[in-house]
Formats: sequence, C-alpha cells, structure tokens
Amino acid sequence: MTSSSPPKKTLSFGLALLPIAGMLTLLIVGYGFMQLRIEPLLLCSAALTAGLAWWQGYRWDDIIDAIVSKLAKAMPVIMILICVGGLIGTWMFSGTIPYMVWWGLKLISPQYILITAFFLTSVVSVCTGTSWGSAGTVGVALMGVAAGMDVPLAAAAGAVVSGAYFGDKISPLSDSTNFAAIVADTTLFEHIQHLMYTTIPSFILAAIVYLIAGHSGVIGSVATPQRVTDIVGTLGELYHFHIILLLPLVIVLWGAVRKKPVIPLMLSACVVAIILGMVLQDLSLKQGLDAFMDGFNVQMITPHSDGMVADVPRLLNRGGLFSMMSTILLVFCAFSFAGALTLTGALTILITRLLRIIRSTGQLIAATIATTILVTGATSDGKLALLVPAELFKDAYRKMSLDTKNLSRTIEDAGTVIEPLLPWTSAGVYMATTLGVSTLDLLPWAVQCYAAIFFALIYGFTGFGIARVAQAEATNTTAPVAGQES
Repeated sequence: MTSSSPPKKTLSFGLALLPIAGMLTLLIVGYGFMQLRIEPLLLCSAALTAGLAWWQGYRWDDIIDAIVSKLAKAMPVIMILICVGGLIGTWMFSGTIPYMVWWGLKLISPQYILITAFFLTSVVSVCTGTSWGSAGTVGVALMGVAAGMDVPLAAAAGAVVSGAYFGDKISPLSDSTNFAAIVADTTLFEHIQHLMYTTIPSFILAAIVYLIAGHSGVIGSVATPQRVTDIVGTLGELYHFHIILLLPLVIVLWGAVRKKPVIPLMLSACVVAIILGMVLQDLSLKQGLDAFMDGFNVQMITPHSDGMVADVPRLLNRGGLFSMMSTILLVFCAFSFAGALTLTGALTILITRLLRIIRSTGQLIAATIATTILVTGATSDGKLALLVPAELFKDAYRKMSLDTKNLSRTIEDAGTVIEPLLPWTSAGVYMATTLGVSTLDLLPWAVQCYAAIFFALIYGFTGFGIARVAQAEATNTTAPVAGQES
C-alpha cells in the first residue's frame, strides 16, 4: 500500500499575492515600458509560480500535470487559431477577402469607416454569436479597407473588436452569454435583458466616438480618391471577381448560426475557397495548398509586382497555418503560468480575503469586476473567468437581496469583453494576430469593451439598474457571507 502524500503548505495572503503581483509587474514594466517580448515574461511568471508550488510541497510532476491539464483545455482554442490562419490564406487565394475589400473601397467613405466597421461587425456577431468569426471574416476585410484609405489601423481594429464583442455579449447564440446565465443561476433572456443597462449606453458611446473621430481629423488624413482608385483597379486586374466568391463567408456564417462544429466548418470553407481559386482565378492546387500552409503571396497571381501599388501586396500577403505558430507559443506560455497558479490555490485565498470587506452593493459590484478581471488575466481562460466569480459571489448577491442576474451581467461586463484587451489571453492574441494590430494599440479605441465597466460601477453605487428580490427569497441559501449592505 502506498503512503499518502504529505500535506501541502497553505499560502499566506502575502505569498498568494506574490505570483499575481509578479506577473503584473513583469508585464507592465517589461512589456508596457521596455517593449520586451511577452513570451519570456510569462515564462518568468510561470517559473516564479512553479517555485511557490514547489515550496508548498508539490512535486515537479504535479506542476507539469497542472500545466498539461490547462493546455489540454486550451487545445480547441489552439486548433481554431490554426484554422483561422488557413482560412485567411485560402480566402486571399480565392479572392473572397479582396472582393469584400474591393466593394468596401468603392462604397464606404473614409469618414465613415470606423462607424461602418463597428456596425457591420456588431450585426454579424449578433447574428452568429461569435466574436472570433466576425473579426476573422468581415473584420479582416474592413481592416483592408481601412489600410487602403490611410485610416489608422489601431482605430479600425478597435472598432472591429468593439463590434465583434457587442454581439458576443448579448447574442442568444453566444456560448459565453449562455454560460454566464447558467453559472449565475438566471435565465438566458433575463440575463440578456439586464445586460442592456450597461451594453446599450456603451454601444451609443462607442458609436459617438467613432462618428466624431471620422469627421474630426483624429484618424488623420484620409486617402486621396486617386489612391483608392489605384487600389480598386489593381485588385480588379489581379482577380476575377464574382458574387460566388462570398460562398466561403456564407458557409462560415451559416454554420455559426446553426451552431455547427467550428473546426470542420472552417476547414470546409478553406476547401471551398481553394476550389474557387482554382476555377475563377486559374490558380493551381499546389498554390492553394501553399496558401493554406504558408500564406498567400501576390506573386502566385502575377510574378511581376514591382510596379504595383505598395498597399496591395501588404494587404494580400498574409495568412497560412504557419502564421499562427508564434500566437500558439504565446498561448502555451500563458497557460503554463495559469496551470501553475491554479495548483497553488492563490486565487481562492485572494478572493476569500476580498469577500470579507464587502459592505454595500457598490462594493460587491466593484469586487465582482476586480475578481473577474483578475481571473481573466491570471488564467487566460474566458469560461473560468465567468465561472469562478459566479461561484464565489453568488451567495453574497442573495444575502444582499440582489437578483443573480446582476451577477451574470457584471461578470460579462468585466470578463467576456475585457478578455480581448489583455495581450496574453487567447482572445487578445487572436484579435491582435488576426487584425494585425497590437492589443495595447487598439485598446483605447475598443470603447464598447471597457465602457460597460464604468456604467456597472455607477449603477452599483447609485442603485440604478440594480434588480432586487424579496428578502424571503434572498435568504433561501445555505452559505454564509461576510458582508452586509450598509
């Protein structure tokens, strides 16, 4: 009979704070101010946290198992990231994305590109329930339009991310929206209805910002008509455009609406795009597979691109499975830290201490926001960032006679839409890689994503938009809660 493992040391509050503080310090100083690579900074954070776990009494095998368990849960995300690279490469090969850019340059005025990007991605994400799908399809095309018009790409990327996560937050087809309602013990449509208190004002504020920016010179000088004409003409010469080129996009959007498996759906769209490229663009199967693996290059169509408008190769030469390898490395580094952190139990200790100082509704909302952002950043896991705060604060909301739909709304305000603004999370990496703009550059322009936090705090401390329940119903809980509302 094997003897049981010795008991593990319990972390003090200061030691529990150490890995989080260490990671934030490294990222803020190293990444934010010194422009160091984020991967080694995350590995240093993982090493610090692993050392803490070793001090607690965990073996190296325990630490590796915890990291592997985290990475195993991340594999669907990694597979999707890889497929997105193939999707972009093959859609450039077929002419699907250039076709959308071509129409965008012909129809959209530079002054309205930001508001158009925001509205279009909002509509697509509401209809499909997927932020990644809307950003990776119409979002990429809109970035091409912005590049052709000399609109700052950071502003355009912020508008795309804002619109993409507007739908991901309130669409009944969104998995995060459904998950938030489930973990907070409320119904889906009550949750969505309550989200409108923070989401609609954020949407209006973002729309105003994009409209003003487009008419004020904040976005810089717009492209001259001749330059736009040159790009449109070059794209028309390179590709044989036909409406059937939208078929891969239709396949992806149809599958998203019907909740079909994402990876087979994306691969099917890649196959259709390769066939369209062979039929309409007179390209070969080998070139299609090269675009799928290594990314599309304009020299596949024309060997002589020296006299071409410089923006066209910059727009078209992208995609491929291998283009996502650096992104996947970042995911591995982030989840190495998250796995070691989970093993130490540091997050539970920190949040338990936080619960002791809650005395009012405003403080409870603020604590929920802080905890959700902390879990999002520390675990790089959007679902965990909804689940952990919901489990920890659920009884606190009931004790204060607050409907749990306040909880579901708050964790979405601070989790779902904040995740793409953190450079090391899966969503942050995906958006930055897909749109070609660093997270910190697009962050100020992603108004829809962070504005809801301010509205949530205002509502919490004023009482506006806070749903309450009868005291008899609220006390129907077994778990004790430290704080009372003053």
